[in-house]
Amino acid sequence: MAQLKDILYKVTINAVVGTTSVTVNAIDFDSRHITQGDVFVAIKGTLTDGHQYIDLAIEKGAIVIVCEVLPENLQSDITYIEVESASKALAFMAANYYHNPSANLKLVGVTGTNGKTTVATLLYHLFKKAGFKVGLLSTVKVMVDRTEYEATHTTPDSLTINRYLSLMSDAGVEFCFMEVSSHGIHQNRTEGLHFEGGIFTNLTHDHLDYHNTFAEYRDVKKSFFDNLPKDAFALVNIDDKNGLVMLQNTKAKKYTYALKTYADYKAQILENQFTGLLLKINNNEVWTRLIGDFNAYNILAIYAAAELLGLEKVENLRLISELESVSGRFQYFISDEKITAIVDYAHTPDALQNVLETINSIRTKNEELITVVGCGGDRDKTKRPKMGHIASALSTKVIFTSDNPRSEVPETIIEDIEKGVEPQNFKKTVSITDRKQAIKTACQMAQPNDIILIAGKGHETYQEVKGVKSDFDDYKIVQDFLKQLGK
Repeated sequence: MAQLKDILYKVTINAVVGTTSVTVNAIDFDSRHITQGDVFVAIKGTLTDGHQYIDLAIEKGAIVIVCEVLPENLQSDITYIEVESASKALAFMAANYYHNPSANLKLVGVTGTNGKTTVATLLYHLFKKAGFKVGLLSTVKVMVDRTEYEATHTTPDSLTINRYLSLMSDAGVEFCFMEVSSHGIHQNRTEGLHFEGGIFTNLTHDHLDYHNTFAEYRDVKKSFFDNLPKDAFALVNIDDKNGLVMLQNTKAKKYTYALKTYADYKAQILENQFTGLLLKINNNEVWTRLIGDFNAYNILAIYAAAELLGLEKVENLRLISELESVSGRFQYFISDEKITAIVDYAHTPDALQNVLETINSIRTKNEELITVVGCGGDRDKTKRPKMGHIASALSTKVIFTSDNPRSEVPETIIEDIEKGVEPQNFKKTVSITDRKQAIKTACQMAQPNDIILIAGKGHETYQEVKGVKSDFDDYKIVQDFLKQLGK
């Protein structure tokens, strides 16, 4: 329960019809969840317009309607709030309703195309190991200290974010690490939150099905840093050409990290093996169990953020050496027959290239590198041929297959991927629509010392076809097949 006038604090209001001196039960933007005494926020989404459901929300008991366009017929016993942006209003109202929980803990947002989950999750584990109560909002899961909740989006809606942050605040959580997606920023889900810091990992080709151009995608990411307060920190990877762009208009304290150029936090890779990385970070050596150049960047970002949050240097390095890889991020095992199977979430051209180049930099070239890869349906189609080109150029054998086809025809997606294969690489490739059969085929092809990479789904434990989600776990499936085949 809350006073309407209190939860409207900081909301840009164009008009009020009725009274704001009313007690409301809850807030929601989904008319199906509305109960007696609630506030219904009508949001114009990508698929539906909440304004169409105002009458239904009132029927179900809504006593306050927040909208961008007032209905033609206004009911005398309902309060209508006309706002500039309903999604932004929802974010501020959610924060106010839950008593602004982000102000009670140190919230750090991690944004970028690749590495968000790894950086946020490993920071969670590092601070847990350091003895703090910690929260995590990630693609894989939500953690309120030691209590786990299932994640549904990279960046949840404003109400969900603030509900979890409120649980964290009540549990005495001191730090929270949160993935911040471009969708979440664009849809104002992070408005009204107080961030202690922001981390930028990199920016590559992704989400152009949602953002019209790469420049728009970049500028949405940049707006997150533009809105950081002056007492926060902005930590960016300046080996990525967009790193300095993120800092252009931020009021936050600016810090940089890099492997290739001068930066506040600098790392050098001394050893890169399947067993891990030996890094020199600001002249201090540390061994980490994570693998590959891309993880060197992730570890450097983690080290820098932990130091900026007050962790002592020696303790920071010791804890980094104890960290293990995140589920579905270069997660690997070696079978009894010495076949290495790697499962990775790489679903963008850059991420796939990073993983394949990492494997190629470590392997002896006397073994086969067999890659199983697909692309998601109803998503950015322009990256499909790029994925096909990279997979076929950097692997010795490739099986193109389904990822999450969603509403698309799987064979059509695979045809799009195949368009990127250059003539000299045709003989390396085969297409098998059924993902389980594709993984089985890769296992049948593999000989002792060969490497199988299964890319695209990573931590996901389902496959979505025509709106139906079925159990599907790449890591478990490849393990089972290699055992069945005696490999």
